[in-house]
Amino acid sequence: MPKIYLLGGENTHKRDAEKVNQRAFNDAGEAPKILVFSWARASFDNTYAKNKIIFDYFRSLGASTINTVNYSSTNAEIRDKMSQSDLVYLTGGVTSVLIERLKNLGVDCLLRDFKGVIVGRSAGALALCSKCVITYRSTSEVKIIDGVGLVNLTLKAHYKVGWDRELIELSKTKDIFAVPKGSALVCHNGKLSAINNVFVFHNGERQIFR
Repeated sequence: MPKIYLLGGENTHKRDAEKVNQRAFNDAGEAPKILVFSWARASFDNTYAKNKIIFDYFRSLGASTINTVNYSSTNAEIRDKMSQSDLVYLTGGVTSVLIERLKNLGVDCLLRDFKGVIVGRSAGALALCSKCVITYRSTSEVKIIDGVGLVNLTLKAHYKVGWDRELIELSKTKDIFAVPKGSALVCHNGKLSAINNVFVFHNGERQIFR
């Protein structure tokens, strides 16, 4: 299994999760080759300005090459790109859109067999888990949906201290890990660790994950 970083969120303009990303890039080896899945949007954003922000950021972290996977790629093409990569990076956006695309093209299976490092940011982190807590912006409704299950836990990204009511209720039936922006939960060889503050809701109570 790959080493997986579940990043709660980041403003890439401000690079406010640089510490987390740098650790992941270091784990991927010297001058790692990066493959980016920007699949959590309704349409593929391949604009120069958008790519330049990510590419400049990742080069500053030590990346030797940075490639992207567009929506028209086949499973075979994606498999080939992944075989030449040290780190796979799943960006943010609409979680349900990302999960559907990963499953439809069999990328969830490719990710399970990947030998490097995987970073999921925001929606990317949620999608990697067996269950994820999402909030519909239009109605503020909170739901738990199925992810692709690389990490067997229930995750809430972009957690803000004080936004606890729904998580307290949901945690009465299952533990929920709540990861703020700039923090990460790391899964490797079946063990979990945290970078910066990560919280776990258990039986209606919140505590810092240690």
